[in-house]
Amino acid sequence: MDGFDVIVVGAGLAGLVAAVEAAERKLKVCVLDQEGEQNLGGQAFWSLGGLFFINSPEQRLMRIHDSMDLARRDWLGSAAFDRDEDLWPRRWAEAYLHFAAGEKRSWLHQMGMRWFPVVGWAERGGEKADGHGNSVPRFHVTWGTGPGVLAPFVKWALALQEAGSLTFKFRHQVDRLIRQGAAVTGVAGTSLKADPVLRGQRSSREGVGEFELKAGAVIVTSGGIGGNHDLVRQNWPVARLGTPPASMVCGVPAHVDGRMIAITEAAGGNVINRDRMWHYTEGVKNHDPIWPNHGIRILPGPSSFWCDADGRRLPAPAMPGFDTLGTLKILRERGSDYSWFILTKAIIKKEFALSGSEQNPDLTDKNIPLLLKRLGKQPTGPIQAFMDRGEDFAVRDTLEELVAAMNGISGENRLNVEYIRTQIEARDAQMNNRFSKDAQVTAIRGARNYLGDKLMRTAKPHRLLDPGQGPLIAVRLHILTRKTLGGLQTDLKGRVLDEQGQPVPGLYAAGEVAGFGGGGMHGYNALEGTFLGGCLFSGRVAGQNVDV
Repeated sequence: MDGFDVIVVGAGLAGLVAAVEAAERKLKVCVLDQEGEQNLGGQAFWSLGGLFFINSPEQRLMRIHDSMDLARRDWLGSAAFDRDEDLWPRRWAEAYLHFAAGEKRSWLHQMGMRWFPVVGWAERGGEKADGHGNSVPRFHVTWGTGPGVLAPFVKWALALQEAGSLTFKFRHQVDRLIRQGAAVTGVAGTSLKADPVLRGQRSSREGVGEFELKAGAVIVTSGGIGGNHDLVRQNWPVARLGTPPASMVCGVPAHVDGRMIAITEAAGGNVINRDRMWHYTEGVKNHDPIWPNHGIRILPGPSSFWCDADGRRLPAPAMPGFDTLGTLKILRERGSDYSWFILTKAIIKKEFALSGSEQNPDLTDKNIPLLLKRLGKQPTGPIQAFMDRGEDFAVRDTLEELVAAMNGISGENRLNVEYIRTQIEARDAQMNNRFSKDAQVTAIRGARNYLGDKLMRTAKPHRLLDPGQGPLIAVRLHILTRKTLGGLQTDLKGRVLDEQGQPVPGLYAAGEVAGFGGGGMHGYNALEGTFLGGCLFSGRVAGQNVDV
């Protein structure tokens, strides 16, 4: 049986950070992953690379006044911590806020990371000042997107591998944690057959042998449950969000299966806040899928008309880009497994972005000429591809033609064109003045007070039925599974706690499997840009504190 000082289970972002920090302490580290080396970096590779900073130079350049006090108020208003087990999540939240306001940016900047100068305004809330949402823009898109976030840590890890202090073992599926008395002393599992599938594709689970590895400590960084819809439904917060949808699309690869949560729990780890999860309401089916049931999230500006499956307009705060779970709750209350955007070419050109590194080749490839095309008169290439090939998109010249196409997409014939026209005409009538009683129209005008939104993310207010702004576009939106907000309870050293609140000797956790810290540092809601940041922070904490 091979022996190491530290075994890290999971080669995603949190695992890489934990591994390199531990190896820099002269510890002998082994990183295991059930996928092949082509998936090094895990699902962070597919991300837009958004990071949450507080009072950054980019914010100040965009005339954004941010502060630790404002960010804390926003975080706590969104988290709404209300359980006894939220003790450690609260502590992790406070520690993370200090990290985001302090050394986080300089640490990453020293590694070569840079950020797009226009700061995004995600999760705006839309209700009360002390409730959910970001009061100011804080979403910093990394130059290079998700791969750009991973790059310095992959380089660091490979250098440590070359030096002999870090070992990778791919296609090693952990089935149990080995215990000696109360302490975790290693892992055991199945060696999987090599599978040359492309990054992100579903790989084989055919076993070709077994393995056991000893270690002074094990750090679990295996991710969440978003790729396992059975587990998502099992943990779904029915009392809070209603029954889960009959159908959802997958925002993460199939290997994000949640297996290690139960395996770690069986070894004594305490799992808390199982019902806290983060799923988007603006998912579309990928016309060129990589993993099974592959969904892409639309990152919308504020102007699209949003209605449920029966054509009923959604009320505030269910406005594009404002309140993810608030919108999900309304849709589930109405029995809508899906919803619709109705918009114009003028809106889709300026306001639609797609989440994911592969959907943003200009940012991912650091291609400035391609980036400048976003300021042109046509939608970006990836958006146009969805308009042309996406099964959830319809483009028509008249509302009658558009609604007929929408009914054709759903196959349910639930939409009445005159009912939809009445609602859109009422909204359009609010465009004749610079003020309005319509909450969404007021929000659109308010968004354009922020320079970044006016330049790149919010179309000039106009009537949706104005032929000069057409053609009209409809998009069917699915529920898209993404993040696990609860998980293994950890203290501020990353040690996994048992049901009595005591550290399990030799057992640590970081990243999504630990609710990004403490078993759920986001509470009930996330402010965005905090998932990658949570992996970075919790992985760093675990790697710096692991005790062998």
